[in-house]
Amino acid sequence: MLGKLTLDAVPLHEPIIVVTVAAIILGGLALVAAITYFGKWNYLWSEWLTSVDHKKLGIMYIILAFVMLLRGFADAVMMRSQQVLASAGEAGFLPPHHYDQIFTAHGVIMIFFVAMPFVVGLMNIAVPLQIGARDVAFPFLNNLSFWFTVVGVVLVNLSLGVGEFAQTGWLAYPPLSGAEYSPGVGVDYWIWSLQLSGIGTTLTGINFFVTILKMRAPGMTMFKMPVFTWASLCTNVLIIAAFPVLTVTLALLTLDRYLGFHFFTNDMGGNMMMYVNLIWVWGHPEVYILVLPVFGVFSEIVATFSKKRLFGYTSLVWATVVITILSFIVWLHHFFTMGAGANVNAFFGIMTMIIAIPTGVKIFNWLFTMYQGRIQMHSAMLWTVGFLVTFSVGGMTGVLLAVPGADFVLHNSLFLIAHFHNVIIGGVVFGCFAGVTYWFPKAFGFTLNEKWGIRAFWFWIIGFFVAFMPLYALGFMGMTRRISQDIDPQFHPLLVVAAFGAALIACGVICQLTQFYVSVRDREQNRDLTGDPWGARTLEWATSSPPPFYNFAVVPHVHERDAFWEMKEKGEAYKQPTHYEEIHMPKNSGAGIIIALFATIFGFAAIWHIWWLLGLSFLGMIVSWIVKSFDEDVDYYVPVAEIEKIENQHFDEISKAGLKNVN
Repeated sequence: MLGKLTLDAVPLHEPIIVVTVAAIILGGLALVAAITYFGKWNYLWSEWLTSVDHKKLGIMYIILAFVMLLRGFADAVMMRSQQVLASAGEAGFLPPHHYDQIFTAHGVIMIFFVAMPFVVGLMNIAVPLQIGARDVAFPFLNNLSFWFTVVGVVLVNLSLGVGEFAQTGWLAYPPLSGAEYSPGVGVDYWIWSLQLSGIGTTLTGINFFVTILKMRAPGMTMFKMPVFTWASLCTNVLIIAAFPVLTVTLALLTLDRYLGFHFFTNDMGGNMMMYVNLIWVWGHPEVYILVLPVFGVFSEIVATFSKKRLFGYTSLVWATVVITILSFIVWLHHFFTMGAGANVNAFFGIMTMIIAIPTGVKIFNWLFTMYQGRIQMHSAMLWTVGFLVTFSVGGMTGVLLAVPGADFVLHNSLFLIAHFHNVIIGGVVFGCFAGVTYWFPKAFGFTLNEKWGIRAFWFWIIGFFVAFMPLYALGFMGMTRRISQDIDPQFHPLLVVAAFGAALIACGVICQLTQFYVSVRDREQNRDLTGDPWGARTLEWATSSPPPFYNFAVVPHVHERDAFWEMKEKGEAYKQPTHYEEIHMPKNSGAGIIIALFATIFGFAAIWHIWWLLGLSFLGMIVSWIVKSFDEDVDYYVPVAEIEKIENQHFDEISKAGLKNVN
């Protein structure tokens, strides 16, 4: 009746897990109690959970990313502690069985459920506003994408308390991830959480691709788009091209595990290297899916806080496009040691070095933008400067690893770990924090506390260097990744330094949580009345903060690249229109949650081989989908009176703030 599911699946003998799960359950109950006590269920359901407003979905993505960042970071701290103890000759507190699940979960969570939601959240908040659109092309699809991401998060966190997670590393190479060597449910949790959240990501890619191509304000040609929008366009092209590969690869692994197929086994014509190729054909574009939007964020911030036009806009756009194309022909550098031969390795090594060139172009674009600018050293700008330094170091170690001969020595050592954390923390994470600092007043109507932001930055960047520079040295000393027991004592001193670095980063995280608390507490002092707190250049700052649900009462006409800057220069920025027209807007929908709920049950049933439940939940998903497709009541018109009321309020606030050009 319940497939593989028995009471033994709950790991009651593992104190760490029991305490964690108990904390999650108690925290969840406290949250539910608080919402019930304040009577907020109706508000949450109608205003947030069923919302198709891109700004609210963006905020929910980022909240999700922050919550999962804490979970993924807890894993990291446990790994650092265990390695310190193991190298000191202790047994430590994590047996291999548990440690292996932790490093797998850490990688999966940080990439799929922290970096991806962060980047997609920033795109959701900024892109429609930057191109002068009122929402994305397919608003309901946007809501559905978010809930599919949540399905993946729920399944990953469920594996903590019911069953186990994969012990294979974050990309689950066969034969280790095959049924023979991983007979438990761990790999199945991994497969279904990625497969279901991957559907959401693919839908997001299609949605934003169409939005950017078809919904730009009149006059905004491709080469008048803000750089962040360009970066998002390229990212979504990558998503559309790469994520179907992941879907198919996971499907083939599923067939191997569930139905005894032989795609990736040693016998019957299978080949496990086929899997490694396929997973990295998705995996390398994936890292550019994460980093390109962040490059866009830095471009916006550098121009805004240097009070200058971005230097070399055209070259920056073309560099982004070149990276988009080249990202598909470098995947083999992840396994030079596979034995593909010198010619193949040489080709991919050279391509990897070439892809560093457009990235270098961007770094010089940002530096030249700052050159002779009136730079305001705001915390968003600090993250940017920190990124330039950190990312350059990480990029150089990447070019070193692109040399196949060097990679033979360094492959699977801690040098590699240090390299990719260098570019992902120094690039993606710093960029997401910069983006949150920059667009926070746009999303919420008040700025973040600057003092705590600066403290968080210094803890993060110093902590990063202290935590990861020793790993480069350990890599040269020959310490391999993913070991947790009987570590050579000579590695102990540097592992202690690295653990201290992780503690510094933890202080940075605490500073950020404090920053959010203090900012919300003092929100009245830090109100952004004008909608343009930084003196910025692009269209999203032409609206109030937070923008009305329809974004623009009158769709702007664009003449120049920095559209809003030009409006301010010409004195057209804050002119009240003489009349308004009705605005056509989408209605909220609860169908996304219902479909995602069925998808969660479907995933759980597939993991535990509960076939009747699998069939029922799949049917539930399809039926909900069909019922939703017959729903004609999906839109409405905002009456002119309501628009006038909202807009007049905005213009009153502007005149209070004392800006010119207010009629």
